[in-house]
Amino acid sequence: MPKILILLVHPVLEKSKANQMLLDSLPFSENITLHDLYEEYPNFFINVKAEQDLLSNHQIIIFQHPLYWYSCPPLMKLWIDMVLEDGWAYGPGGEKLLGKKWIQVITTGGSKDAYSKGGFHGYSTEEFLLPFRRTAELCGMDYLNPFLVQGTFQLNEEDLQKESSRYSTFINQLLGGNYE
Repeated sequence: MPKILILLVHPVLEKSKANQMLLDSLPFSENITLHDLYEEYPNFFINVKAEQDLLSNHQIIIFQHPLYWYSCPPLMKLWIDMVLEDGWAYGPGGEKLLGKKWIQVITTGGSKDAYSKGGFHGYSTEEFLLPFRRTAELCGMDYLNPFLVQGTFQLNEEDLQKESSRYSTFINQLLGGNYE
């Protein structure tokens, strides 16, 4: 059974009902490690070696975060810049992440329609994620389709429960080796 590392990167998690419900729906498994980067590094001083050790011990890497100004929260960007070092994650000798899976679990306040060519933002969510896809590819990782929960500002309790159930099913499929 693959080991999953969930890197939670939400600067104001206590204000995100959607992310809280997703976290609450995680199945209990010794093969899942939840790692809250804002809790671990409130001053943005990242322990690169500890993070690399975590990555080395997991086959599936999930970045759970809100879409933040068409990208990721600042700590995630810093984490990527610091942890995915030349010679470790890519470049000559940088083979530590080869074959690992990269998945983003992303919440957006705007709807799927808002994130489309004709929508408010003018581009799809996937288009905004191109730098992450390239980062994964550069590191020899398999970039899998993101798990999106969109329009969170409009979701009611029942909708949030459905998304949480969908997330739990998704994680269980990953644990079973199903990456589709």
